[in-house]
Amino acid sequence: MVQSSVTISLVPEAAGGPFVFWEDLEQSASKAAEIGFDAVEVFPPSGEDLRRYPVNQVLRHSNLNLAAIGSGGGWLLNRWHLCHPEEEVRTNAIGFVEVLIEAAGELGAPVIIGSMQGKVRPNDSREQALDWLKSGLNRLAGRAKTFGLPLFFEPLNRYETNLVNRLDEGVTLLQSLETDNVRLLADLFHMNIEEASIPEALRQAGDAVGHIHFVDSNRRPAGNGHIDFGGVATALSEMDYRGYCSAEALPYPDSESAARQTLKMFRCYWQDQAR
Repeated sequence: MVQSSVTISLVPEAAGGPFVFWEDLEQSASKAAEIGFDAVEVFPPSGEDLRRYPVNQVLRHSNLNLAAIGSGGGWLLNRWHLCHPEEEVRTNAIGFVEVLIEAAGELGAPVIIGSMQGKVRPNDSREQALDWLKSGLNRLAGRAKTFGLPLFFEPLNRYETNLVNRLDEGVTLLQSLETDNVRLLADLFHMNIEEASIPEALRQAGDAVGHIHFVDSNRRPAGNGHIDFGGVATALSEMDYRGYCSAEALPYPDSESAARQTLKMFRCYWQDQAR
């Protein structure tokens, strides 16, 4: 069953980023529940910070699930990532995500590796960077497995990384790992830039896809751009996709309007599964 989710950023420094709700977890979750979402996806500054929030209490009160936890705070706040040429930075990146996996694991939620994958610097070896990335993913996926949860890896567009941009490249990466506990996050905004056909790329990736960022071509809420969501929904049905479609979108024109627009579009294709 496909379920709806909406993002909540708890990182003030991420202002201007593609998150629907901001800063106040309790109020954001309450509004998400009022609008009718099944779950929330949370972007915290760190694992230690995540533990300071009464997440379980807020979710129980709002009758919401926790779809996933973003790890981009490690990049945004510290400039750490998994393929940095300095070993100390890579070690810090892995440690940061491990603590986040432990905090998220206690809440029953998987962690996303997006911007924390990093990028290859000019004149550095792409092969070496990929080796460092694989080593980090193997270790982190193993930690996630102890909680019975996968690790999500998100291919990003060419303006954000030069490592893995398309879903087929993500599948190749997953096949090269020693672990079987990493699945792909398919972000429709990034796919709009990189894929010749979003529905066909989804079909080809198949059960490697574990999470969807449900957003339009301009990073505004679904229905404000030109993505063919009917084609996306058909592909997900053919794949027997049963995860979340999570709105990682700009709060356009404001948070509540963006959330309502997202759920309106979600219900166009999964009406019988709405709350």
